[in-house]
Amino acid sequence: MRAINRLKARGFTLVELMIVVAIIGVLAALAIFGVRKYLASAKSAEARNTIGSINRNAVAAYERENTTSELLPGGQTSKASNHALCLSSKAVPLNSPPPAKKYQPKTGPGEDFNEGTATAGWKCLRFSMTEAHYYQYAYTSQGAGQNASPQIATDAPTPAGAHWLAEARGDLNGDGNQFSNFVGSGAIENGFAKISTTLAESNPDE
Repeated sequence: MRAINRLKARGFTLVELMIVVAIIGVLAALAIFGVRKYLASAKSAEARNTIGSINRNAVAAYERENTTSELLPGGQTSKASNHALCLSSKAVPLNSPPPAKKYQPKTGPGEDFNEGTATAGWKCLRFSMTEAHYYQYAYTSQGAGQNASPQIATDAPTPAGAHWLAEARGDLNGDGNQFSNFVGSGAIENGFAKISTTLAESNPDE
């Protein structure tokens, strides 16, 4: 009877408590790491989706027919319509990606994604963003025989011939030191616009 009472009154030893605390600590560390990776992945999805939209708009802009406005004398014919890539845009925001913050685009005439003309920039692409975003975006194009240098990203492959680059640059951890880069590209081949099979990415979680 006394032995049974002693067993009922027995508590946990210090070693057992230390083991439990260690297990909880490991689980907490894994949870924090997992949450951070999940948040970074959710943010980088913004860049991937936006670049996909810019690429699709670049293709649509190229497929539109451009026709010169002319006053023709009787018996004359107009110039043939043609297809052309939109000329390069300005980066948004202009100077650098927002450090671990979101940037709210300006919506005034000629500002941010309202910049450009019928043949150049975001207006030509008919692309705009009105919601706050984590990344800096840019679109760059070049004609046949020239290579477009990335405006904001680094280590981006550049196709030969007439092509474009859709770029995103981020500073998700706000260190201002290493940036995440995403680049989508497209090229004109035999009169048709085609998009690269995947994005070029570097440091996607930075």
